[in-house]
Amino acid sequence: MNFKSIEITDKKAIDNCLQYKNSRACDYCFANLFAWQHRYNTTFAIENNTLFAKFNENGTTFYMFPVGKMPLQKSLELLEEDARNNKIPLKIKAVSEEIWRKIQAETPDKFMYIAERENFEYLYLTEKLINLSGKKLQSKRNHINRFKTDNPAWEFQLIQTREDCYQCWNMLKTWEAENADSSDPSLIYDFEASKLMLKHFEELELQGGMIKVNGKIVAFSLGEPLTNDTFVVHTEKAHRDMNGGYAIINQQFAENIAAKYLYVNREEDMGLDSLRKAKLSYKPEILLQEGIVVGR
Repeated sequence: MNFKSIEITDKKAIDNCLQYKNSRACDYCFANLFAWQHRYNTTFAIENNTLFAKFNENGTTFYMFPVGKMPLQKSLELLEEDARNNKIPLKIKAVSEEIWRKIQAETPDKFMYIAERENFEYLYLTEKLINLSGKKLQSKRNHINRFKTDNPAWEFQLIQTREDCYQCWNMLKTWEAENADSSDPSLIYDFEASKLMLKHFEELELQGGMIKVNGKIVAFSLGEPLTNDTFVVHTEKAHRDMNGGYAIINQQFAENIAAKYLYVNREEDMGLDSLRKAKLSYKPEILLQEGIVVGR
């Protein structure tokens, strides 16, 4: 297979393969593949209307599970062949429990599965993100009420124009400076991915919203439909000193953009304690398990 880097012009071809997926996992989404490829050196190939992708993480090459029309056993054989040609072990990452069961059924006892907690994805009932009902989410309501009290001139607006994206880009640059002292090495890649999503907002067919205070953007969020019942949030940013900024963009985004979907996927926590604590505090409905498949 001839693997190559992902260009924005590859969206149609890749989406034609991704239409065969039946997964709420955010990995199988063109925007994520495109925007994060600089972090993982992601490349792809398409054979028989089936998407094959591989990437590098901490010096190890991983494949993604193939998605498309090709029969499962044939697609796995192609992965094995490519791994042999490149003299690397076959390791398939971002494999859900559902996909693992299919692999087991087709190729019993040939592979083994290792769950990766840092890559579990957080799915929430959209209705709960909107209403924040109950004692367990009282603190979220308090943060939002505090934000509204401190900022009576706040408003939510959809991101619709290039000018909106440009304004969000300016806010993103400020966000980067505010977090320059962070010990999290992934923030630079997060910044670059968010920048690419704003730059190619229309081509990626994203949807977005922003919170303004006195006409100035203090928070924004971008996402898109993932399946018929799930909307995925790709990036969410708020000023560090804006008390309740993340809470209100989360709630308003769900209410104004994702309301017709049953679930909102807010992606994984990457093993970061602060991010895991924040995501768990919203009481996810589903922790979508993902892991690595390797040969026995």
